[in-house]
This record gives sequence, C-alpha cells and structure tokens, in this order.
Amino acid sequence: QVRLVESGGGLVQAGGSLRLSCAASGSGFSINLMGWYRQAPGKQRELVARITRGGRTNYADSVKGRFAISRDNAKNTVYLQMNSLKPEDTAVYYCNAGIGAYGYWGQGAQVTVSS
Repeated sequence: QVRLVESGGGLVQAGGSLRLSCAASGSGFSINLMGWYRQAPGKQRELVARITRGGRTNYADSVKGRFAISRDNAKNTVYLQMNSLKPEDTAVYYCNAGIGAYGYWGQGAQVTVSS
C-alpha cells in the first residue's frame, strides 16, 4: 500500500516563500515521475511541476523562475520550493507519484497567499 503524505502548506504574504514536501510511505516500489498539481476554487486541477527519477523537470509557464521542484529518491520524497508567491498561487496543492501503471495522490496541502 502506497501512501503520499504532504506537509508545508500555510498562509504567506505576497512575495513570500513556502516549501512543500511529499513523502511516499510503503516499500518494494520505485517511483518514476513525481509531480505537483494545484486546484484553486472553481478551477480545474492543473500541473505545476514534475520531475523524472533522473531529475529532468518541467514547469507550468505561470511558475517558471519562481518555483523549483526536487526529489530525494532514497527517501521517496518530492519537494516544491515556492518563491515570490502571488495571490493567484492560492490553491490546494497535491503531489502525485507514478508507480508502475498507477498514479497516486496525496491528500492536498492548502497554500494561501495574501495580498
């Protein structure tokens, strides 16, 4: 059984920073693609950033230059460093992990950016 646990959300002023973490618990698996998605009220869930096991990354245009995704394969953990936050970054952030043919989701972490 794979479980993803997120941490690090919260309330921050515009221009501030937050770091999200997502750790996968369980054993006997290898995680391929890991990523962060977000969903704002009344909007569809969208990709924020993702990273391959080898460290290749890609980002949504809206966060390029402000957010950085990284991972620690030994700890089955993915991180999202968010800098220069804007009110439009307010959303619930979900991590996702691809294991075999399946995708697993975390429970979500609320990020609120005040103006």
